[in-house]
Amino acid sequence: MAFTRTTALALALSALAALTTLSACTQMPQRHAAPGCAEDAQDLPTRALYGQWQARIDGQIEPARVELRRHPEYDGVRGTITRPGKAPALLAGDVDPADGKLTLDESQDGRSISASWIGALQAESCGRKFTGTWHDNTADKDHAFTLERASPNPPK
Repeated sequence: MAFTRTTALALALSALAALTTLSACTQMPQRHAAPGCAEDAQDLPTRALYGQWQARIDGQIEPARVELRRHPEYDGVRGTITRPGKAPALLAGDVDPADGKLTLDESQDGRSISASWIGALQAESCGRKFTGTWHDNTADKDHAFTLERASPNPPK
């Protein structure tokens, strides 16, 4: 087969495009769970959420302590968040089966929702870290949050 100058140029451009795509793909950050770890919260049993967690919310200087346990009425969690120098607030929530996000409602008085949490499991954390948005209903503002397991293993 005889190559014309146009054919050679087309092949060279095609090869360059392929190399550029390959290079871009190898430079993209990979988010994969370690073998045996959940890729997202839908893969976690609810009991994996039980236990002590540490919450860091942008705009709040000190981390808060979160304790989650089995919700008595549905397949979810109930617990408390304790910020330094403040009374504990109540938490209740679950993992949304549609999108795999952890959703928590926070209440200062046990009747009205004062804040909402929506977070995604970080695949590389092996079920130990969520990041997302904490919405302060009283100020109508969103803040980024990180929720990391504080206790070594969830209770059975």
